[in-house]
Amino acid sequence: MSTVAVIDYGMGNLRSVSKALEHAGRGIKVRVTYDPESILRADRVVFPGVGALRDCMSELRRLGLDEVIREVAAKKPMLGICLGMQALFAHSAENRGTPGLALLGGAVRGFVETVAPGAGLKIPHMGWNQVHQTRPHPLWEGIAQDSRFYFVHSYYVAPTRPEYVAGVSEYGHEFVCAVARENLFAVQFHPEKSQRAGLALLSNFMHWDGQD
Repeated sequence: MSTVAVIDYGMGNLRSVSKALEHAGRGIKVRVTYDPESILRADRVVFPGVGALRDCMSELRRLGLDEVIREVAAKKPMLGICLGMQALFAHSAENRGTPGLALLGGAVRGFVETVAPGAGLKIPHMGWNQVHQTRPHPLWEGIAQDSRFYFVHSYYVAPTRPEYVAGVSEYGHEFVCAVARENLFAVQFHPEKSQRAGLALLSNFMHWDGQD
């Protein structure tokens, strides 16, 4: 039986993520775990998260999961969600500067520094927003262009390599909300809260072989 490991480091909507994955991939076993061996044995891995990147990185290091994630990202299908996406990058502006896993080149920036004060937009960016797919990818299969997904975030990623960008959205300015590289796909929005479009993306992930 195919298996999916949801990384549990104490930060994330683990129940809602696991339930959405179970619904999207009937017959595929979903396990929420912080056990390195279980994560490395899984066929696919989901790296979710909410909260502060500094706390995320601290917990990953404490549990020895930072190196596990690096190993997973090198060889099997992995999906990063929200904070799990931001942690893949080298550096974040959060907390006056926080290093990430550096699996992808680029930085994480804050809307508070980049959205014009007179724009009348609240931070965090919270609610439904359109996602424009910038290139084809197996995880976009069956999802209409400019479908709406659910967001909750104050920071966004800025990759150094444009070929990694898979989707963009708009909040005061255009920002990257989906990235892809080989067997790695990550999104800023919450597919587990995004109803039909989100479930379609999770279903695509549950059957993805990791080919870009």
